Amino acid sequence: DVIWRPLLPTKYSPETLMDTKWATTELAWTAHPETGWEEVSGYDDAMNPIRTYQVCNVRELNQNNWLRSDFIPRKDVLRVYVEMKFTVRDCNSIPNIPGSCKETFNLFYYESDSDSATATSPFWMENPYMKVDTIAPDESFSMLESGRVNTKVRSFGPLSRAGFYLAFQDLGACMSLISVRVFYKKCSTTIASFAVFPETATGAEATSLVIAPGTCVPNAVEVSVPLKLYCNGDGEWMVPVGSCTCSAGFEPAMKDTQCQACNPGTFKSKQGYSFCIQCPPNSRASSGAASLCSCRNGYYRSDTDSADSPCTTVPSAPRNVISIVNETFLVLEWSEPRDMGGREDIFYNVICKKCLPERGVCSRCDDNVDISPRHLGLTQRRVAVRNLQAHTQYSFEIQAVNGVSNKSPYTPQFFAVNITTNQAAPSAVPTVHLMAATASTMSLSWLPPEKPNGIILDYEIKYHEKDQGEAIAHTMTAQRSNARIEGLKAGTPYVVQVRARTVAGYGRYSIPADFSTNLQSDPPKSWQEQLPLIIGSATATLVFIIAVVVIAIWCFPSVFLGIESPIVTPGMKVYIDPFTYEDPNEAVREFAKEIDVSCVKIEEVIGAGEFGEVCRGRLKLPGRREIIVAIKTLKVGYTDRQRRDFLSEASIMGQFDHPNIIRLEGVVTKSRPVMIVTEFMENGALDSFLRLNDGQFTVIQLVGMLRGIAAGMKYLSDMNYVHRDLAARNILVNSNLVCKVSDFGLSRFLEDDATDPTYTSSLGGKIPIRWTAPEAIAYRKFTSASDVWSYGIVMWEVMSYGERPYWDMSNQDVINAVEQDYRLPPPMDCPTALHQLMLDCWVKERNLRPKFTQIVATLDKLIRNAASLKVVTNSTQSSGVSQPLLDRCVPDYTTFTTVGDWLDAIKMSRYRDNFVNAGFASFDLVAQMTAEDLLRIGVTLAGHQKKILGSIQDMRLQMNQTLPVQV
Repeated sequence: DVIWRPLLPTKYSPETLMDTKWATTELAWTAHPETGWEEVSGYDDAMNPIRTYQVCNVRELNQNNWLRSDFIPRKDVLRVYVEMKFTVRDCNSIPNIPGSCKETFNLFYYESDSDSATATSPFWMENPYMKVDTIAPDESFSMLESGRVNTKVRSFGPLSRAGFYLAFQDLGACMSLISVRVFYKKCSTTIASFAVFPETATGAEATSLVIAPGTCVPNAVEVSVPLKLYCNGDGEWMVPVGSCTCSAGFEPAMKDTQCQACNPGTFKSKQGYSFCIQCPPNSRASSGAASLCSCRNGYYRSDTDSADSPCTTVPSAPRNVISIVNETFLVLEWSEPRDMGGREDIFYNVICKKCLPERGVCSRCDDNVDISPRHLGLTQRRVAVRNLQAHTQYSFEIQAVNGVSNKSPYTPQFFAVNITTNQAAPSAVPTVHLMAATASTMSLSWLPPEKPNGIILDYEIKYHEKDQGEAIAHTMTAQRSNARIEGLKAGTPYVVQVRARTVAGYGRYSIPADFSTNLQSDPPKSWQEQLPLIIGSATATLVFIIAVVVIAIWCFPSVFLGIESPIVTPGMKVYIDPFTYEDPNEAVREFAKEIDVSCVKIEEVIGAGEFGEVCRGRLKLPGRREIIVAIKTLKVGYTDRQRRDFLSEASIMGQFDHPNIIRLEGVVTKSRPVMIVTEFMENGALDSFLRLNDGQFTVIQLVGMLRGIAAGMKYLSDMNYVHRDLAARNILVNSNLVCKVSDFGLSRFLEDDATDPTYTSSLGGKIPIRWTAPEAIAYRKFTSASDVWSYGIVMWEVMSYGERPYWDMSNQDVINAVEQDYRLPPPMDCPTALHQLMLDCWVKERNLRPKFTQIVATLDKLIRNAASLKVVTNSTQSSGVSQPLLDRCVPDYTTFTTVGDWLDAIKMSRYRDNFVNAGFASFDLVAQMTAEDLLRIGVTLAGHQKKILGSIQDMRLQMNQTLPVQV
């Protein structure tokens, strides 16, 4: 709110244009006729000499005596005031006069651009003279010695020329014009609410308001604009608009007419009417006009602290650390620091380092070490550490940090504890499988222990006849996870167990498994005896193949015309397009369950969909527990086509039943609004979820997500359903990190209805260019093979934590680059095997791309063999991709003016202030940074550390090159 201080002054101040009172010589005004007005010298009450004009021709009839003043310059004034002092004799006191005696006179004025009036021009009459008023006395006199002086004021305007004349007309009075003063009114210069308003003349009319613009006094700033006052016709200020207040570092003074600087040791943090205050604890202001008290050495303010907050310091190290080691499991507990630094926002970091005693060095633990609940930003003082290596020395640094730790140039104080894990035996071997059996042999296989706790030296297989017990069990060893047991009895059940051995000894046996040998074995026949059987089988097979081909040509001619058709296995469930129904509502009734609206409760709107709002709610079906669901609603005022298109997604989803496909709970069509009810996915879309949790997952977790997506797409492919819009934005994630394919409604309407800018026109339709295979863009050839291409892009999105494919390249540039065999490079820290799988998905010939069945099998193999995921591809090299194209992905630091610009380019702009405050303002300094430096300046997220360090490595490579890297 604007607060107005009193205006000074408020009374008008007149400005005189002419005043005959101070004339010391003859006025010599023009009189007509010459026998009329007469100039006479006299004295006022104070005996000062004055010049007056008199007229008294009352005994003569038809008097018309005029008196005209000298030319009076206007000075840009619009309205003037005339003050007249005069005396008039009472006609009744004059004996023997005719009835033409008057006691009044008339006031006129005449405007002119110059002093050009003469004795005959303008004519002595009203028009050209402008009459102001007839002037009558308040009191007249009868005796000369008792004359009363009358004072009258009249005004006229608007004036427009350079100046004017006054004229007085006598029509037969006996009077004396003692003095005439001409003046104008003005509003004097004033200061109000720390603003100066200049002297301003009044307007042309008595009711006019003249605007005067204001200017803030020194060291004051405008609160609101425009800043102005209004000057009224009486010369008074009124109607204030806008205001000024003292700037930061200055306070009101001299009755709010000045803004004076704060004294040393005081400050004022923002503009306003408040006064300066003393500096907060641990801060100082050594000079005047301070808007902020700087912190003393060793004290800081966080970015969220206000200017009047006290300066605080970093906490001391945690105390009383207790460690409990159980083989490869560790629990750490500690007490809060003795000195909290004056803050309450304290939290803790646990830094794990693996030590090599023989070298005397320690390095950061790898991602396999699990610190729960997390290793950075802890609020509780306890963590559990799992997956440590057995018989290994570790060092754990427990740091205490608060809101100003990132401001300190020093590493946070920590308490270090050194521990050595115990030697742990491997965990139990999972279930043993029988691969083959004869009368005397069994071939077995098994998976390695989930926790080997070291290198597996060999496996021990223990077996015995089921009826004889373990007392007479036999054992054998195997170097790999498979073995062949020989010398067994035919048709006999055996009990088999397997255990693994490391340098720590044997682990636990697997669960006993029962297997039997065959009852008898057939002796091998000679090839002569088998020849008739072989010929007969071959002939039958040939006849069968010919019959199948003939039937295929007859039933599926499109296959042999080069048009892909789905291959259907007998008994396999096949997707049915709901738009093949004559009545699409019939498809809804067949594939989607109708839910009574009373079972659905909408709780919160969480987004907007293609046809209406998306909500979170609850579903309580009879006989079932209440569950949280997602609800898509159809907006009011829909058309029949919109209703059909909206429900078609339910008709599609209702046909699918797979843990990696979004599950349809049912539809509400018999009430309003129309709804589609699905399972609720707590973490939302995969792309935004990954960006929100950049760098927070292990490679195994990411591959697990990809495996789930591939499994869902394998299921859809087996049902002959082509998604056509597979992308991370259309994958939903639940609270257990299970990924599920969704968004089936849009895929059918890409050609006409997609309005998202992701979907770009091409050949008359809408296509998500960055995710779509070349043949689908060029020829609209959508198949499961084009979905495989899209899946490769999804892999790249997942491994880059939601990065936009092809970055800021235009859609046309993407099309051209892919056509020239450009393929996306591996994301940072992407395992080589995963990027190779991406490249396989992006093979130009669609028939050479892997099937989703093969993709699932490949990912399963990588998950079982975690070591293969440790081989990481160099980010600047990739098979099948030309080097110049790939170099576009590596920012050239020489093109950036500042370190901040470089951080913007790698999408790490959030750390601009951290780098600047820590002194890393040049690329030479940045190139020397280490992981410890990043942690010290406040980059605590592991994923962000890797991203910045990777870019720093590229910067170092570019500094050593003789030729600049193409960007």
